[in-house]
Amino acid sequence: MRQIQLTEHEETLRQLLLDVSKYIGTQDGCVAPQLRFTGGWVRDKLLGITSKDIDIGIDSMTGFKFGTLMKQYLDDPARRTQYGEDVLGGLAKIEANPEKSKHLETVTTKILGLEIDLVNLRKETYVENSRNPTMEFGTPVEDALRRDSTVNALFYNLSTSKVEDLTEKGLRDMELKVIRTPLEPHQTFKDDPLRVLRCIRFACKLDYEIDPDAELSMGDESIKEALRAKISRERVGIEIDKILRGPCPQYALSLIDRLGLYNTVFTNPSYDEIKNIATNDWSKAYYMLTQITNSDNGSPTSVTLRKLKQLLIKDAHECYVAWLLCSLTPWARTENPMKQKPDAKKNPPMAAVVAREGLKTENKTLKVISDAVLHLDEITASKNAMSNEGQSVTLPMKRKQAPLDRQNLGMAIRRWGSNWRSSVMFAILVETMGAGTQTEEEQNIDRYAAWLSYIAELDLLEAYSLKPVVDGRRLLKAIDKPAGPWMFAALNMVLEWQFRNPENHSPEDATAEVQSRRQELGFD
Repeated sequence: MRQIQLTEHEETLRQLLLDVSKYIGTQDGCVAPQLRFTGGWVRDKLLGITSKDIDIGIDSMTGFKFGTLMKQYLDDPARRTQYGEDVLGGLAKIEANPEKSKHLETVTTKILGLEIDLVNLRKETYVENSRNPTMEFGTPVEDALRRDSTVNALFYNLSTSKVEDLTEKGLRDMELKVIRTPLEPHQTFKDDPLRVLRCIRFACKLDYEIDPDAELSMGDESIKEALRAKISRERVGIEIDKILRGPCPQYALSLIDRLGLYNTVFTNPSYDEIKNIATNDWSKAYYMLTQITNSDNGSPTSVTLRKLKQLLIKDAHECYVAWLLCSLTPWARTENPMKQKPDAKKNPPMAAVVAREGLKTENKTLKVISDAVLHLDEITASKNAMSNEGQSVTLPMKRKQAPLDRQNLGMAIRRWGSNWRSSVMFAILVETMGAGTQTEEEQNIDRYAAWLSYIAELDLLEAYSLKPVVDGRRLLKAIDKPAGPWMFAALNMVLEWQFRNPENHSPEDATAEVQSRRQELGFD
């Protein structure tokens, strides 16, 4: 039997919980509960991974009742001093909610700096059309068998200090590096289809394979339908968010692709008439993003990809956004089928609709997605113009200037906004999907790298944040006209002048530029 070595704080926590259990046993009508650390913490400890989140499984009372009695035990100052200062934080009660089949109260709290969930051991009974089970007190074996995978069903018994593998498969599956359901997989996923995404997430997190029988059930049409019908889109979105922020999003997307889950996960459930989107070339996009994000391996062939990563992915959040955009690339060229209402705001692109309705993505990120689709053709045209490939007429041109002069590029990046790097990444991935050959794909990547390097040489990477050197009041005085729509055009003239003259910061010279172009503003 494999052993777990507790840290000092974990050992203090163990002793505290055992003391509380013993105290509870002295109270009228109470039996000292058996306590276990459960689930992910046990798995991570066996893998040598630090974890500050611990679920405490309690065999004979609700988490709330145990938490209340623990607080009562620690109200005695003499007892508190045994375990250190600030031993117990506030108790956050999660109420029973029969409508969601949460019949037993639980508690979250912080003990000795560790995030703790106090939960009773339970068994679950499912009905056909809901993933919300009826929960009742259960035995340790029943609690282990209800879990999504055997490696998440391991317990650490606080009384014996031993790991318990009550499914009799968890430790072996850790050695085999396999994600396997404790019970028959088809019924496991039928009961709670969200387990499909959880198994994918843990396979990616741990770099494990998924058991072939489980995979077969995950791709079954009845399971896909159950996932569509029984799982809230908020829960789907939470799992996908965790996957895309995890260590290996490409592995997860490849599983979703291979198991035929794309149109179940990345869909708009609010519109029944939407047809399934084709994903034949989607793998090109997620393999390309994998190459870009992993380009720091020192390989000579990764120099161009490393340049793209350096210029387009500044931090972990931008990496997450890149993977989210990658997951939506099959929708890039799909028109929104909803009828446009007269005088209403333009309908969002389908990629944004899928993220909003299918994943419940937050509004700030939805703006990034919408902008990426909106600017896709303009970004592509600008990149193509550098190699005289294709036409650049889609670029908003003024005064017949070259599409790649500093003014036009600077003003374009201002239009694309602060998330323009993410929009460029989206364009790269969409074009990669459309590449007919490996050579075409590589040439396109080279062109993007050259175009971005040129933007960097012109010092335009932060062009979106450039502020006019002349404010509106000064322009009003110089033009001597009432404020009106012309002001926006005049301020853009100032910005254009600044992009053409990056070393000149004179408000007077900028104002003179606007004065010289009065006719363009509609003035004599």
